Amino acid sequence: MQAYQVITPDGIDALQKVEIDTPTPGPDEVLVKMKACSLNYRDILITMGGYVRNDIRPITPLSDGAGEVVAVGSSVTDFQPGDRVLGNFFQDWEKGQINDAGLNSALGGSINGVLAEYFILKSKCTVKIPDCLSYAEAATLPCAATTAWHALVSVGELKPNDTVLLLGTGGVSIFGLQIAKALNANVIITSSSDEKLAQARSLGADHTINYKTHPNWEEEVLRITDGQGVDNVLEVGGAGTFEKSSACAKTNGVISVIGILSGLESPSMSLMTIFNLLRIQGIYVGSTEMLKQLLNAVETHNIRPQIDKSFSFSNAQDAYQWMAQAKHFGKVVIEADS
Repeated sequence: MQAYQVITPDGIDALQKVEIDTPTPGPDEVLVKMKACSLNYRDILITMGGYVRNDIRPITPLSDGAGEVVAVGSSVTDFQPGDRVLGNFFQDWEKGQINDAGLNSALGGSINGVLAEYFILKSKCTVKIPDCLSYAEAATLPCAATTAWHALVSVGELKPNDTVLLLGTGGVSIFGLQIAKALNANVIITSSSDEKLAQARSLGADHTINYKTHPNWEEEVLRITDGQGVDNVLEVGGAGTFEKSSACAKTNGVISVIGILSGLESPSMSLMTIFNLLRIQGIYVGSTEMLKQLLNAVETHNIRPQIDKSFSFSNAQDAYQWMAQAKHFGKVVIEADS
């Protein structure tokens, strides 16, 4: 079969198409024919050797894939050929707290991922795709959407009328917007693009802030909330935004630390963390149970993933290049050639 592999840490040009053997599923595994997969910022880091955990090469990249089951292992009873499925980001985290084995089971980082014509999933960490979703839409969910669900619902215990602050309009933030509005929460979202902010408003964002126009955007957040701050921040920026995010959180608020878009440096501790009794929670995607809860919410509330642009499997490098330019709104998808 054809697959892509990251061979060296030399950036997107290190992504090469190769011919490898089609894998055979073990007793507790399923073999899936890839129909669609999607990119995350993590995938750009992996091509550059900048991914902190399990930096392994050569490796087949991408964690997020959806497809059709074509073969099942001898002990698999929950799936059969023809089922439409997607895999959890972690192939050894079903529920509860994650352990070291779970952390070392991340698709496209610790183990081979889904940017191939066929890929293997553990049956215990595989879920069926709801009929309401296309393969392309389903492929956007395992990393970004599950991360947003983990932050807002599993950890943040989001309630109606809570206020959420979202930074930027990438995959996690846009799924955060859709989840928050489905659960009747208020949303403030930032971007440097007025066009993207208009798109966010069309999805239900209550307040938008252009952080180029308002470099002290934390002051705008406090103005909007009458000085109270927000209940939950999806902190995807890292060191460059953490202090401002801390200033935006209300007393007993939650800051879900998710990303490092502003750089790899560690955020410095803010005094507001102490004075406002903030809860700082690291979020690293989520369990299969969280993914199932998310899928139920997607189906119940008719949440439609926002796909910015789709590329063919043959042109996977172009998808990476588009993602790296950070022009996207929502998710970048790669679909099978046939």
